[in-house]
Amino acid sequence: MLAPRKQKYRKQFRGSFRRIATKGNKVDFGSYGVKALEAGWVRDREIEACRVILARATRKVGKFWIRIFPDKPYTKKPPEVGMGAGKGDVAYFVAVVEPGKVLFEIDGVPEMEAQRVLKNVASKLSVKTKIVKREE
Repeated sequence: MLAPRKQKYRKQFRGSFRRIATKGNKVDFGSYGVKALEAGWVRDREIEACRVILARATRKVGKFWIRIFPDKPYTKKPPEVGMGAGKGDVAYFVAVVEPGKVLFEIDGVPEMEAQRVLKNVASKLSVKTKIVKREE
């Protein structure tokens, strides 16, 4: 799984989803991409599942880019533990996603194949997405 090598603090506040992505909102590297339509957290396992799909699709030809990284720790308390007694341990890491952020990009494969692969990738994610094409 993806996880940061080093962190300044082990646990973080949850934060709030208030903005629309201004950085990373265009397809910069590939020809096609998956763009988020809503705010949310994308787990490290979801990113890994998408990476496997993209790697299989672009094995012989093509290239893909992962534009998000899970750098926010998600804490969870063990089951059947009462309220109080501090914050739980870090369970996994999440990437914060804003509406308009391009999550994955692909290039070097035919359009129909790219659409099929990116639809499969979008089905693995917990946020609503759409497939976008690079603007020339």
